[in-house]
Amino acid sequence: MKQFLDENFLLQNKTAEKLYHDFAKHMPIIDYHCHLPQSQILADTQFQNLTQVWLYGDHYKWRAMRTNGIDEAYCTGDKPDFEKFEQWAKTVPYTLRNPLYHWTHLELQRYFGVTDILNADSARDIYEKCSAQLRTPDFSVRNLLRKMNVATVCTTDDPADDLKDHQALKAEGFEIPVLPAFRPDAAMNVDNAANFKKYVARIEKAANANITNLDSYLAALQSRHDFFAANGCSVSDHGLEEIYAEDYTDAEVSQLFDKVIGGTELTLEERRKFKSAMLVHFAEWDWKKGWVQQYHLGALRNNNLRRMRELGPDTGWDSIGDFSQGRALAKFLGKLDDENKLAKTIIYNLNPADNELMATMIGNFNDGSVAGKVQFGSGWWFLDQKDGMTKQMNALSNMGLLSKFVGMLTDSRSFLSYPRHEYFRRILCNLFGTEIEAGELPNDIAWTGQVVQDICYNNARQYFGWQHLKSGN
Repeated sequence: MKQFLDENFLLQNKTAEKLYHDFAKHMPIIDYHCHLPQSQILADTQFQNLTQVWLYGDHYKWRAMRTNGIDEAYCTGDKPDFEKFEQWAKTVPYTLRNPLYHWTHLELQRYFGVTDILNADSARDIYEKCSAQLRTPDFSVRNLLRKMNVATVCTTDDPADDLKDHQALKAEGFEIPVLPAFRPDAAMNVDNAANFKKYVARIEKAANANITNLDSYLAALQSRHDFFAANGCSVSDHGLEEIYAEDYTDAEVSQLFDKVIGGTELTLEERRKFKSAMLVHFAEWDWKKGWVQQYHLGALRNNNLRRMRELGPDTGWDSIGDFSQGRALAKFLGKLDDENKLAKTIIYNLNPADNELMATMIGNFNDGSVAGKVQFGSGWWFLDQKDGMTKQMNALSNMGLLSKFVGMLTDSRSFLSYPRHEYFRRILCNLFGTEIEAGELPNDIAWTGQVVQDICYNNARQYFGWQHLKSGN
């Protein structure tokens, strides 16, 4: 029987072990999509205890605690920090076979050197040991990034954001580039006329513009796109239920803007047309600047209306959706490709039933101009665990080229989430190692090891145009 979480965790044979330890383990991390607060990087924040860094804002843990019968006061409420941690520790033994069990103990080991199993009995000792370390300079936010060998961080930012923290970090000369990503979801969200009008006012202020119609709104947004580019941004991101690809005319969309800004609610068909037009504008701007555009598709958000009213979004009431993705995605990408305006694109899928759809869709628009121009992104959100990652990589292997994959991203709000990259790398190496040992792949460790290193780091470095980052070989 293997020991839990030993050095060969998830590595089921000698070849997998060699691939991981000799090739994958020490590769730097390119975190090209996350939700880390750049203000805490700028401040080089030191957390006072394990709850602050581990449980604040972590809706993965909150969902497990709620399912275990823990009152909301210990999740998003105002209970003391140790009491919150104690309730999480009581929940951990019940997370067996949930990825939280692996992540929890990986993070305790990798950051704090704690090898004990977290449960109600060990809670106090682990909390005190880890909290004491967090209060030392070696565990400041920047040192946590250094400890995990992070080469760059890409945050998620609204077009109205001032990017002052990014500017200050660059002026300071912090050696790990912290780059913004353009996330214009709110800029196309006309589901509520009053909220959209407030957002337009934010853009008006940020762009120092007078917005009176659709043309002036687009001009203001494009000026923000330019501003982001001037501050090191070369990546956009969209979090959508599905791609919108309705037919529309410019005149129609202009009228819809006037209508919604005047306070009239749009019909479902009208909202879809407006969103379709905005997506095309954003994509064309990305193409013109040579950016990478990302589309996170398939989340059904804020399902619990009562909790949404009480707690707001991003508090753990979301699920996988069952949207029809194929036809609209083909139409959207096809329109851009037909006009030779398709930027490098990453598509993330949240419904595993659509894995093969996505893996074949990218092949329709990989035109030879760039290696892996259109990517099937790593297992995302509910799928960034062993089964989800394996299924995504198997679909990509069967339908495309896993060797050109840009690999794992963190997609987290926590500075303790970087062992997810290790988790991914171990799964990747085990896939290759198992098939080599079964005689399904040749025993060419040097070449396979190079492919592993490319997926872990080199492909992303090349794909995003970040050759200034240190070499991964």
